[in-house]
Amino acid sequence: MIQPGELLASINTPADLRKLKEAQLLQACQELRQYIIDVVSIHGGHFGASLGVVELTVALHYVFNTPYDQLVWDVGHQAYGHKILTGRRDIFHTNRKYGGISGFPKRKESEYDTFGVGHSSTSISAALGMAVASKYKHEDKRQHIAVIGDGAMTGGMAFEALNHAGVANANLLVVLNDNCMSIDPNVGALKEYLTDITTSRTYNKMRDEVWKILGKISKFGPDARAIVSKIESGVKAAILKQSNLFEGLNFRYFGPIDGHDIDHLVSVMEDLKHIPGPKILHCLTTKGKGFALAEKDQTKWHAPGLFDKITGEIYKKHYDTPQPPKYQDVFGHTMVELAEQNPKIMGVTPAMPSGCSLNIMMQAMPDRAFDVGIAEQHAVTFSAGLATQGLIPFCNIYSTFMQRGYDQVVHDVCLQNLPVVFCLDRAGFAGADGPTHHGAYDIAYMRCIPNMVVSAPMNERELRNLMYTASQDGAGPFTIRYPRGEGVMPNWRTKLELIEIGKGRTVQEGEEVALLTFGHIGNYAVEVCKKLKYDGITPGHYDMRFAKPLDAELLHHIFSKYDKVITVEDGCLQGGFGSAVLEFMVDHGYASQVKRLGIPDQIFEHGSQLELHKEAGFDPEAIELAAREMIGTPVKVRI
Repeated sequence: MIQPGELLASINTPADLRKLKEAQLLQACQELRQYIIDVVSIHGGHFGASLGVVELTVALHYVFNTPYDQLVWDVGHQAYGHKILTGRRDIFHTNRKYGGISGFPKRKESEYDTFGVGHSSTSISAALGMAVASKYKHEDKRQHIAVIGDGAMTGGMAFEALNHAGVANANLLVVLNDNCMSIDPNVGALKEYLTDITTSRTYNKMRDEVWKILGKISKFGPDARAIVSKIESGVKAAILKQSNLFEGLNFRYFGPIDGHDIDHLVSVMEDLKHIPGPKILHCLTTKGKGFALAEKDQTKWHAPGLFDKITGEIYKKHYDTPQPPKYQDVFGHTMVELAEQNPKIMGVTPAMPSGCSLNIMMQAMPDRAFDVGIAEQHAVTFSAGLATQGLIPFCNIYSTFMQRGYDQVVHDVCLQNLPVVFCLDRAGFAGADGPTHHGAYDIAYMRCIPNMVVSAPMNERELRNLMYTASQDGAGPFTIRYPRGEGVMPNWRTKLELIEIGKGRTVQEGEEVALLTFGHIGNYAVEVCKKLKYDGITPGHYDMRFAKPLDAELLHHIFSKYDKVITVEDGCLQGGFGSAVLEFMVDHGYASQVKRLGIPDQIFEHGSQLELHKEAGFDPEAIELAAREMIGTPVKVRI
């Protein structure tokens, strides 16, 4: 059992934190930071982001009357300290584990988690909605705080919210946590703008002096504070040509300040509590603060897994034989291989170059691979623009984030029949990241759009071949989905071969029942077929590869031969691959008994992929049981 420090052990709620003297807050921060290091090193989870906001977290809960005052975290990677201070310290070791607490803020988990998150750039909109509701209910003293990183601020939704907040005249404080990082280093003009502010020596000197004056004369009342604010704004506009970005949206801008100076943070936030209307506090922080290796390599230490907190060694499994690669790495290396052969190929990702392994192409061909920031909608339409000029963009977006760019997929890609290839990483259950990150819906939402091809590889060879097929002229809009984690082929660098679009493959012919699988989950069916063979049962197994267009010839063969069919997919059952097979059966007058296995119509929490497959009913045991039940063969207990 990991023991918290003396002060931290006494804090079960923010009310306990507020009992501390201000002089004790530095020690509280040190103990909180050490507790996060202790727990995450042993139990895993996101790391650098929460270390970077320890002081911010303590200051916010110390100054504001949470949970009455509404604190909204963006994305939630950085909310570990928040969870520890809000009654979840003793169960924090269950974070991201099956049956444990979520790795992200979650409304049903705690009243202090005011808004469920996991996707970026939502905090300002949510906090503004809360602020407007409080204004409507005449709760004039209630505070509303959105904590958003400079990476999340690049999302278009954040700017939409800022635009509205500037005219809503609601009591809203946006805390900009500026560390120049999301998971990978931030990109774009906003990053450059924030850097200009933080590095202007003239402005920073002036700002410090203004704050000192403000502190001295604030006792004379709000008019003095307003005068000083006008002086500061005028000088700021003269020094920083672009300083009107936030103030042009009617936000009062304060900062930048040191986000690790707990005393200054508390002082500034106490002042801001008494300033009505929309305001933004710009805090400079270091991701991974307090753990030297995490400060030095912030991408690596975003979520490092288990590690030795003393030496910094990240524990890796070691094998005596070659192991299959991650699907994302097969994608990354194959992109370079395809691009070397075809000058039309480009790569695009919204802020996930290391997560999806497009960074391999970005390093090899920096002029042909683009990280566009946290901007899925832009990534899709930017790709469509590339396609209009005869190029073939591979747009790699996690399945769950693809939902954010769906309108653009419909209008900007498919309606114009443009050859954009969508590589959907983390398709299916995403594991410990939980329901905000599960890629459950892409089969259903992609296959309903005209012109779209929807495919999934069962192994690394199939992924490479599908990418090669999608890169050919005339392939049109093309979706390739694949899961998080490893494949099944240690020797995966196979020769690239074309696949006929809409053509499945027969893994084995059978007699009693047909297993129709879509994607990597087909490897479970291979395992099941081997087990059933011991009992003299020979199911047919067909790797369909395409949910759209379906392989009509193969399906006619299957429904003519089998009166019992099982479909298996790591995706939602409603409107998914199994539904497509049922539609085919009905449309062509077949009457086989069909059982669909996949993600049922409910929300699944976090856990390992196998744990979630088991809970949802399509792990190997569930597939075997379904087959036996259909053919009337009891399950035998094997010793």
